[in-house]
Amino acid sequence: MMRAVTRLLAFFALTLVAACGQEPAPAPKVQAGPALWQVQRGALNGWLFGTIHVLPKGVAWDTPTIKEAMTAADRLVLEAQDLQDEQKTLSLFEAMGRSPGLPPLERRVPDTEKAALDKALADGGTSSQALSGYESWAAAMLLSAASQQSLKVSQDDGVEPVLIATFKQAGKPIGGLETVERQFAAFDTLPEAAQSRLLVQTIHEAKGMKALYDRILTAWSKGDMDAIAKEDQIGEQPDPVVEDAILVARNRDWVKAIAPMKGRPFIAVGAGHLTGRDNLITLLEAKGYKVTRVQ
Repeated sequence: MMRAVTRLLAFFALTLVAACGQEPAPAPKVQAGPALWQVQRGALNGWLFGTIHVLPKGVAWDTPTIKEAMTAADRLVLEAQDLQDEQKTLSLFEAMGRSPGLPPLERRVPDTEKAALDKALADGGTSSQALSGYESWAAAMLLSAASQQSLKVSQDDGVEPVLIATFKQAGKPIGGLETVERQFAAFDTLPEAAQSRLLVQTIHEAKGMKALYDRILTAWSKGDMDAIAKEDQIGEQPDPVVEDAILVARNRDWVKAIAPMKGRPFIAVGAGHLTGRDNLITLLEAKGYKVTRVQ
């Protein structure tokens, strides 16, 4: 599950760093299409869609089944409605991610990881000096984003901008399950020891970022949730503090946010929230929702 946490971190971090002016990577051919579920309980009869937040250009993910669901839906519900407000997001990140008097980044990792940190910083085109003013969780985000520049992917080509444009054009409301501040708070409230472990995990995955992203993108494009789940089982043992704060607690909060909903919402959240322990689907089913895979 630590990989699921780092994957969430990596994909979310790319909302903070522009990846423009680069030739796009070849887009994989979509087969069955990304996973989509129908969610029903009482007066609620909507959809749950597992997204990927950043993509290369040209990924044809909006299949006829997904388009039909968007047309039938009466509103869009994202993880955070205000995530598309770049100025607000960056301002919150700077306010929450910086603290005075922090030790240099290299002093926040074990001696055995310092060489790997130096390589990850150099490969990402950044430095310890540039990141040392940030708390360890925020430094990990920025390091992850720097490591992903070679992927040639962008939030602008991700799923959410297409969903937002489609629902805006149709004159349908757009809401969120949480706020950007709540998303950052999940990281910001981690104890320093957990933040340091997250930083080390980011360092480890920097060297294999392209292979990891390619595997996840291929699995997501085909709706292969089993393959995505298997990524969670690779690598280091889970850090329960990080897992609970970044994934489980937020999933539980989202169930509470969905509870009063009626009508036909199209709920779109990162696919990483739909696999693993206490994933959103399992938690919804435990509350009496009928969740049916439709693609």
